[in-house]
This record gives sequence, C-alpha cells and structure tokens, in this order.
Amino acid sequence: MLGAAALWMGTGAAQADVVIGQVAPFSGPQAVTGRAMNAGARLYFDAVNAKGGVRGQRIQLVTRDDAQKPEETVRLTNELIAQAQPVALIGSVGTANLEALARDGVLVKQKVSMVGAVSGAASVAQADGMHVVKASYHDEIGRLFDQLSGLGIQRVGVVYQDDGLGKDVVAGAEAAAKRYGVTLVARSSYARNTVAVEKAVAEMLKAGPQVIFLGATTAAAVQFVKQYGEANGPATMYGMSIIDTDALLKTLGRERARGYAFSVVLPLSGETNRAVVREYLQLRQASKDPDLSARSIEGYIAAKALVKAMERATAMTAPAITAALEKGGLDLGGYTLDFSQPGRTGSRYVDFAMIGEGGKIVQ
Repeated sequence: MLGAAALWMGTGAAQADVVIGQVAPFSGPQAVTGRAMNAGARLYFDAVNAKGGVRGQRIQLVTRDDAQKPEETVRLTNELIAQAQPVALIGSVGTANLEALARDGVLVKQKVSMVGAVSGAASVAQADGMHVVKASYHDEIGRLFDQLSGLGIQRVGVVYQDDGLGKDVVAGAEAAAKRYGVTLVARSSYARNTVAVEKAVAEMLKAGPQVIFLGATTAAAVQFVKQYGEANGPATMYGMSIIDTDALLKTLGRERARGYAFSVVLPLSGETNRAVVREYLQLRQASKDPDLSARSIEGYIAAKALVKAMERATAMTAPAITAALEKGGLDLGGYTLDFSQPGRTGSRYVDFAMIGEGGKIVQ
C-alpha cells in the first residue's frame, strides 16, 4: 500500500541503489492526485529498472503519505531525507504544502531538488529547489483570457480554493482580465480540503458569467460541475490543468461531462506525434496499475526528466543532480523542459481541450 515506509521497485534485487523520495497525499481529498503522480513515476522507474537502472544502479522510490497537510509535508520530508538520503524528491502535491516546504528550507540546506512539484503557483516556481514540469497557473489563465477576449467573451467568474493556490489564481485572473479587457463578474471561494462548493454555485448562478474558470482541485471541481449542472447553470466551464478529467468523467458520466473545457499544459494521450506520449501509452497499456489516470503523465514526465538529469550528472549525488537539472534543456521526446532560468517553470506550453461526444477529448 502507498504511504508505507518504502515502495520497492523492479525485480531480481533485494535492495535498490539509488533512492528517490516522494511525500504526497495517498489518503485524504487529494489522494487521487498523489496516487496518479506516484503511478506515473513508478511506470517510468520500473521501465528504467527493467533495463538495468541508471548507470547500472537501480531506482528505489521511497514514499510517505502527508494526507495533503502542509505540516506533515514538512515533517515527513525532513524525516525521509534524514532516514533514506534520497538523491532527489519527486511529485509533492499542493501549493500550500510546497510553500511550507520552501519556508522550511530543507531542500536548500540538503541541496536536494524537488522535481515535478505539483503546483503552477508563482510562489512555488520561484522557490529554490523546486522544479515544475509544466506551465504556471498565470500562463494558463493568460492564454485562456486572451482566447476568450478574441471570441468576444467578456464576463467571467472565478471559483477558487481558499488558500495559496486560490490566491495565485485570483492574482493571475485579475492581471489577465485587465490585460485582455475581461470583466470578473464574480469571485467565489470554497474551503481547502473540502468539496463545500454550494455557496460558490449559488454565487455563480446569481452573477451569470458567460464562462466560469475553476481554480480548483479535482474533488471540489467535480462537485461544482455536478451541482451547477443540476441547477441548469448556462456558463461554459474551463477547468485548470490540475483537475483530473478521468475522475470527472467517472463521476459525472460522458453526457453530463460533455462541454467541459480545460487547460492542457502537458501532452495529451492523443498526441502520438510526440515520442514521449507513444512511449508512455505503450507502458501504460501493459500496466495493471489502477492508479494510472489522466494526471499520471505528469509523474511520468517528472520521472523521465529526473532520470535524464541523473544520466548526465557528474556524480550520483543530490548536488550533482541538481546541477545537471539546471544545466539546460532536457528533451524528453517531443516535450522539452528547461530549468536553467531561475524563478520559471520548466515549460510554458499551454493549449485547451474539451470533453466532446461520448467522452472523447477534443483538442
């Protein structure tokens, strides 16, 4: 079970040589994201181990369950680093959690990099030791408002989580609205780690925006779409990239989810022109892991970027791997990351897609 002291990877060896750590929510309201990230990372690490590992050393992924509590993220990360001595960390989830980790300073003190930090907030992208493998929330919002303005859509509502994630979303929305002539007709929040969206639904129905932007996590976003639809709300929904569309489809069904639009900041499974997607799909199809979902490619890409850095590092140590990450571009097969610019996410790629007829994703 995830969240145990260690998760052993590969076969044919009693102990792995290289430790990667992950502190993430494997229980609680954001477990779907933590498990999806873990499953994607394990999918790639398993494939690497099956071929002999990195420079002949196998990878061991050691996990801890923080249940999405920032104080637990900090405590367990410090514990994991002290006990397991990982050369890098991967896939911690949540703006508030990552901000708390940055304030603690353990990554800088121990010279350990966090690869695939699951947040697009500026506060996380700008923190030392954090490496985000996708565009920022401000990049997402800016591209969306630019597109809406071009379509003549000017009345937008924002639903956001009442924490660091939500504050970053609102700041990005206000800046983009001013830039592109969009009016924010309503801003409505819900409490972190809850699905208490009833107030937000009522406020959006009253304000009557043409588009509602969901700066929300998966469980709350699914509940908002469900309740707003049941109230016959007419606005088009645009969800952030962090919302798991597989979970939304599973809960709402194909017809009720139809028309839901969302930001795309990582390659979609239909983009088979990208080598990294073909590779991911081939491994995923052969896997029986129930935690693999639409969000798992983020964990897969983070794992591949980390392995690429390990391969070009001068030594298999945390400082050497950090230096290799920040050296320049990492081509993962049609998707390139660049961590050489401080304060920036590794990618600025943003596109949009929609759930169409029969649950098909249309880009």
